[in-house]
Amino acid sequence: MTSQPVADRAVDEVVDIVSRLIRFDTTNTGEADTTKGEEECAKWVAQLLEEVGYTTQYVESGRPGRGNIFARLPGPVDSDRGALLVHGHLDVVPAEPADWSVHPFSGTVSDGYIWGRGAVDMKDMVGMALALARQFKRDGTVPPREIVFAFLADEEAGGTWGSHWLVENRPDLFEGVTEAVGEVGGFSLTVDRPDGTQRRLYLVETAEKGLSWMRLAADATAGHGSFLHSDNAVTEVAEAVARLGRHTFPLVMTESVSQFLATVSDETGLDLSPDAPDLDTTLFKLGNLARIIGATLRDTANPTMLKAGYKANVIPQKAEAVVDCRVLPGRQEAFEKEVDELIGPNVTREWITHLDSYETTFDGHLVDAMNDAILAHDPQGMTVPYMLSGGTDAKAFAKLGVRCFGFAPLQLPPELDFAALFHGVDERVPVEAVVFGTKVFEHFLLHS
Repeated sequence: MTSQPVADRAVDEVVDIVSRLIRFDTTNTGEADTTKGEEECAKWVAQLLEEVGYTTQYVESGRPGRGNIFARLPGPVDSDRGALLVHGHLDVVPAEPADWSVHPFSGTVSDGYIWGRGAVDMKDMVGMALALARQFKRDGTVPPREIVFAFLADEEAGGTWGSHWLVENRPDLFEGVTEAVGEVGGFSLTVDRPDGTQRRLYLVETAEKGLSWMRLAADATAGHGSFLHSDNAVTEVAEAVARLGRHTFPLVMTESVSQFLATVSDETGLDLSPDAPDLDTTLFKLGNLARIIGATLRDTANPTMLKAGYKANVIPQKAEAVVDCRVLPGRQEAFEKEVDELIGPNVTREWITHLDSYETTFDGHLVDAMNDAILAHDPQGMTVPYMLSGGTDAKAFAKLGVRCFGFAPLQLPPELDFAALFHGVDERVPVEAVVFGTKVFEHFLLHS
């Protein structure tokens, strides 16, 4: 691939940059031998930055091909403010071309959308950051504080060979950084108001649930499938998985979720108070995003994998299951106790992966800059904090004491099922949303 010709403004080249990023197949399967494309894509990103004058650092995070790019844009010489980290990941989850309307790595621009794997997760924000970094360097812009641009590997497999490796082994790359912005936030949610009008709320991520992938296992006596067996590993694991998968964990109101629900209640007139008798049902009046918001009211434990046996007439000695657990801030100990009661004494558990939850407050200069940037381009908009039910690289940067937010601004059509696009078939992002987001992100970075 050749580099993009120099354009006058970020908005002139952002759509093409996002499309080109999607054309790099950076599929992250979670297995080293089948994960690909990160190095090639990272070096192309470096080329775009270097051709406008940046000095970049290419860093492999613990394994060959796990490419990461860093570049710094200096702030005022006499500034005593910490640097702002703008981070995005280059890897994407797998996609099966036969299931898609367009090839998932075509980067097709049609019908008002940019199509392809990574369009919303998260090559749209990577493209916006790249386009603005290039514009700032061409224009000789001095931002109000130093900006560290980081384009990272392995987020889709938990960041073990990406952000977490970098934080643990190369903390010097983040020297001076005090705050950070990345995915998943800044997108609009259109709600209906009691007077018949609508309001666009822009959700800023201030919290993330913890991620704990758990393996359940049971051992039993192997034997012939035709005999009577008092212990059966498959039965033990299956029953434990069923109890866990059907269990509803208690409702817990964190600060981020409480503020979000209070704002939405004020705007819509819906009763979304913690003691509302039909809160879960009422949430679905918010539309497709309710699946994400609903998942931030409680811990979740979703069984995702089962493994047992090798022949139809043999009782296996071992059975296993994998459960995807997402835990609210401050709930880990109580969650584990509840899980142990549900799975019973004959099933063991171990964590395959564990990443802590994260939460910060919705206040301060950076939050004001986000709100001002939204209002500059959507005077009827409003920023509101929310909790992400998944996780991002922010979990790694929080270990360094960095205050993290999700802010990748997009003004979305009210009818678009945005939540379904993450890791979904026919992933796509509106062209107008990306252009809008670039303008908002420019305003934000110049006032951050």
